[in-house]
Amino acid sequence: MPLDTRPRPGAAPAPAGSTARSICVIANPGSGKRDPGLFDDIRQTICADGRTCDLREAKHGSEIETLARAAVDEGFDVVAAAGGDGTIAAVAGAIFAARDKMDRLPHLGIIPLGTFNYVARSLNIPQEAPAEAARLLLEAPDQPLAIGEVNGKVFLNNASLGAYPAILDQREGIYRKWGRSRVAAYWSVLRALSTLGKPLSMKIEVDGQRVRKKSPLAFVANSSYQIEEFALPGADDVRNGNFALYLAPDTGRYGLILRALRLAGRVARPGRDLEMIAAREVTITTRQSQRLVARDGEKERLSSPFRFRLHTDVMRVIAPVADDTPDT
Repeated sequence: MPLDTRPRPGAAPAPAGSTARSICVIANPGSGKRDPGLFDDIRQTICADGRTCDLREAKHGSEIETLARAAVDEGFDVVAAAGGDGTIAAVAGAIFAARDKMDRLPHLGIIPLGTFNYVARSLNIPQEAPAEAARLLLEAPDQPLAIGEVNGKVFLNNASLGAYPAILDQREGIYRKWGRSRVAAYWSVLRALSTLGKPLSMKIEVDGQRVRKKSPLAFVANSSYQIEEFALPGADDVRNGNFALYLAPDTGRYGLILRALRLAGRVARPGRDLEMIAAREVTITTRQSQRLVARDGEKERLSSPFRFRLHTDVMRVIAPVADDTPDT
């Protein structure tokens, strides 16, 4: 049973860097790693030395943001996500939603338990040692975290229209049948692209300039780490405070499969396989009034137009300081 040592509602967060910070972890049991004693180990770590703490397990994915919003309202210094990138984005969304009603927001914490863990990897948070990641919540410093927003919904890595939401539809069924793995994730890409329908007809406004495009995919990236993982251009643009918008050419489903294979093999070429546009704000209008939008591995229907905005001064995350010491 979790320790019920929650702070009073409205309590002021502890000073940045304080080892007395109160912590609430929102845990997703459906994430990739399922060690039966894992959450007990995390709870013991965050509650060490009589610390104010709690760990709350979500019964299903839709409950994650509700639990996180309650933790934000209760005044915890750190509200952490134990799960994959979708879980982290949901907790970040709860913190983001409180930005207009709180003088000081709690910091975001991360205990990576997903398949790819791009957010944690980009922040040097250990993937294979959840208890070690939990210990970072106690004393690691807080750092600014740039977050993306589309129609009020938060994303940390990417958000997209078209082919990628279709891939996620396929992935859910494949995961149910074969379990979560990178091989299953890549197989879902091929399955989805082989049955993809018509490309999107879009009006795109990029930092005030308007263009018309027809593409099977509009992919807005906010993670320089993920961009570099796939050897794509745009990482420096993201580091400099922009999104990287990628548009795939309209070459039919088999041409798109070929481009996906090049992307997976890190040999995709700008201009041939993808067009990249750097922008601080992107608005995409489609003919359909609603479409599936993918955000950090999750999907939901949102209404057109789709407005993508970047926020660099709202969120802070608990993470170790990067070691930039050159190798000798």
